[in-house]
Amino acid sequence: MKNYLRASSLLFNQPLLVTPDMLDLGVRWANQAMSLNIVNIGAPGNAKLWADDGTDYVAQREEQRRTAIASTGIEVIPVSGVLVSRGSHIGLCETMTSYESLRAQLRNAVADPMVERVVLDIDSPGGSAVGAFELAADIRAMAQQKPITGIVNFMAYSGGYLLGSACSELVVSQTSGVGSIGVIASHMDRSKMEEGMGVKVTTVYAGAHKNDLSPHEPISEQSMKYLNEVVQESYQLFVNAVAKYRGLSVQQVMATEAGLYRGQAGIAAGLADRLQSPQQAVDDLSHAVAMNRANRQTGRISVRAKALNIQSMI
Repeated sequence: MKNYLRASSLLFNQPLLVTPDMLDLGVRWANQAMSLNIVNIGAPGNAKLWADDGTDYVAQREEQRRTAIASTGIEVIPVSGVLVSRGSHIGLCETMTSYESLRAQLRNAVADPMVERVVLDIDSPGGSAVGAFELAADIRAMAQQKPITGIVNFMAYSGGYLLGSACSELVVSQTSGVGSIGVIASHMDRSKMEEGMGVKVTTVYAGAHKNDLSPHEPISEQSMKYLNEVVQESYQLFVNAVAKYRGLSVQQVMATEAGLYRGQAGIAAGLADRLQSPQQAVDDLSHAVAMNRANRQTGRISVRAKALNIQSMI
């Protein structure tokens, strides 16, 4: 039964900013196995687990990253797979991104003078509501210091869309999807399964809500009320945040009814800014940075020439 507690706590009895099919996949996996070995692979040092040839892959990737930034002035940060609140929740069976890792990468990029534009390369069906709104607020604050472009490559749904909506701009391609502005939660009742196995769980507790959402019995009216309140609270946070970041009314956001919008339809709904392929969007940003650098260099040369001219006249 090891690791069941953490794995189940990420799936059940909490609001999730995730697409229903992704949640269904998780629930079916939980029913069949619930034996995920959750480890912390979010820390850079753990890359050594995969190195058996003496190569320092962390240093190698950092050198490649610095070379790319020096060449383009752009830091591309991937937002891939299921979103979780902490790096310690990341598991080996599924591509995941933690909010704490994203925050750290964004802060480093914004503070780095070599980075002129930041790009979030988003391909995510969403994930945990816990920590999502705080990170979105941080993205919007950092976007005031340095432009952050969200590129949908090729999915920004639910929690993934929340992060994208907080960017300075959000780019979609013809086949990219945005939306799913909704909240979902599920409760797993294992009582029938346990009964079939000849297992009966008796719980002794103090405090009226201590046994809420127990998986060993059908969900109670009290538990259902609590879970619904949590979902509605998260939904209000979600629609208010998107309305604020995208310059829409709360009614406009709610009118999407958690629908999925592809390409131009997402732009028409006010959920994205422009239509462009991911690679072309990055290339154009790189070109804009190169032009700015050239203009600054020309300006500096002009200033030095004027200074020398004034000096020669003295």
